[in-house]
Amino acid sequence: MRRIKIISAFFLIAITAGCSIDDDNNTRFFFEAVPIEEVDIPDRLTRGETVTITTSYFRPSTCHGFSGYDFNRSGNQRTFAIINVVLEDGPDCEDIEPETLVEESFDFLVGLESSYIFRFWQGKDDEGNNQFLVIEVPVDL
Repeated sequence: MRRIKIISAFFLIAITAGCSIDDDNNTRFFFEAVPIEEVDIPDRLTRGETVTITTSYFRPSTCHGFSGYDFNRSGNQRTFAIINVVLEDGPDCEDIEPETLVEESFDFLVGLESSYIFRFWQGKDDEGNNQFLVIEVPVDL
C-alpha cells in the first residue's frame, strides 16, 4: 500500500512538473529525506484504534515536493522519515527560507504491542550520524 502511494505521488508530481509544451521529456529527479521538525502524536494509544500522526518539516526549495514516508518496523519500534521528490536543475527552482512548516500526516493502526517507540528522522549530526526524535507511547488494552 505504501509503495502505491509513493508511486502515485511520483506520477502526479512528474505529470504536473512537465507542463511545458517544448519539454524534451528529460525531466530528471531524485528522492531525498528531509528532517522532521515537529510531531503531533497522542500521549497514549488504544489497541485496535487507528490514530493520525502529523509530522512537520521545512520544504528546502520550490523543486521539493512531498513524496511519502520511508517506514521501517522492528519489534515495537517504528522509524519514519519524510521523503521528498526533487526536480534536478528546474528552471524556476528557488530556495525557501525555513519559516513555514509543511504538515503531512499518516494513519497508524495500533496493534498488540504494550508500547511503541517511534523514531522520527531529524537529519545527521556533524559526524554524519543519523539523529532521531524518539517518542515512546504506551498502549492501553
